[in-house]
Amino acid sequence: MGRTRGFLWLLSGLIVAMLAGVIGFMTLSNAAAQRGAAGGGTPEVPVVVAARAVGVRTLLTPSDLTVRNLPVSSVPEGALRNVAEAQNKMTLSDLYPGEVIVRQRLADPNVKSGDGRVALALSDDQVLMAYPASDLLSRAGVLKPGDRVDLLFSVRVDPNRVLAAAGARQGVMPGVGGGGEKEVSTFNALQNVTISAVVAAVPGGDKAASALPQAILLTVSPQDALVLKYLKDIDGTLDMVLRSPGNEQPVETDPVDIDYIIRRYQLQNGVGR
Repeated sequence: MGRTRGFLWLLSGLIVAMLAGVIGFMTLSNAAAQRGAAGGGTPEVPVVVAARAVGVRTLLTPSDLTVRNLPVSSVPEGALRNVAEAQNKMTLSDLYPGEVIVRQRLADPNVKSGDGRVALALSDDQVLMAYPASDLLSRAGVLKPGDRVDLLFSVRVDPNRVLAAAGARQGVMPGVGGGGEKEVSTFNALQNVTISAVVAAVPGGDKAASALPQAILLTVSPQDALVLKYLKDIDGTLDMVLRSPGNEQPVETDPVDIDYIIRRYQLQNGVGR
């Protein structure tokens, strides 16, 4: 009788434990399902975020940006929804990876402020220089703020002065002076220069002419600014060439003159073969 009573108590305990386990499992499952349903039901929107750290006064490129889906409740006011809205805009503060890009922290280099100035991307070791938009690429309206260009110049030089300068660099006293017939020489003066802005004609002028750029604003070092001024003052002819996006590597080039053309194309008696 005692054994039967003990067995019944044991069986009752097992049944109660099983029921408690089943109830606990069902409770946890329901709670997890409710959390999942709540999470899955939260609406999300695509926003533009920084793909990497970006410094202040930097013109944004597609490689600086990416799109991420975030809950509507966590999206700040002014958040941009697509990369095109932020591309070629200038940052007004440092950006950190994953930071949401908001309109209030960007400036458009193409838009003038109330005092007539444009937003400019300059670091502490750079100056802004305006150069006449006289080359064909500029006049064609191809160049935009944020583009990187190489500056090719053609100037007329006296061969005797070139020889004298070469001898001076080698520590040899020059034995020749100027006075020779000048020849045209073409060279890559500056590479990977950033265009900060493109300035159109002064408002109020001819409408057709005002659509054309009048000056290209370049960010260069103070020494390079002096080089550009000198080349302009001696009537050097400038042509800008546009680099592909992301290409910032220096390239090796040789100056071109008539001797280079003769050697490269094997010209004889003025006829190429």
